[in-house]
Amino acid sequence: MCGAVRFTAQQTGDFGVCHCSMCRRWLGAAMFAVTVPEAAMKVDGGEHVASLRSSDWATRSWCAKCGSGLWYRYDKGLDGTGNYEVPVGLFDEADDFRLKREIFADQKPASWALEGDHERLDSAQTSALYG
Repeated sequence: MCGAVRFTAQQTGDFGVCHCSMCRRWLGAAMFAVTVPEAAMKVDGGEHVASLRSSDWATRSWCAKCGSGLWYRYDKGLDGTGNYEVPVGLFDEADDFRLKREIFADQKPASWALEGDHERLDSAQTSALYG
C-alpha cells in the first residue's frame, strides 16, 4: 500500500485459494494466492518486511511501515526452496490468472462458494499434500 516494499515475480498465471482459519484471520477472508518460486522472486525494500513464523512449515510477512500483507512463504520445501504464496491483489496485472485449487475447503464458511471446475481439497487431503 505505501510502496516501501516492492517485488517483481515470475509466476504461472494459476492461483489457489486457502480457506484455513489462519489465512482467514490474517487476511479477513480466504487467501487467493499465486505460487512464486523462490528463484523467481526479487524483493526491494526488504528492510521493511516484518515476519512471523505462523506454523511448523511457513512464515507470514507484511510491510512494517503500513501493515499490508505481503506473502506466505514455505520455510523450506522438500526440494530445499522456500516458495512464496503472494496474494493475487498485489499483482498489477491479474486478469489472466486462473483458479486451480482450493485447499482446506471443508473449513470454508458456508456463506460463500467459488464456482467453476477446479480441484477442492479438504483438510486431510491438504495435509497429505503439504505435510
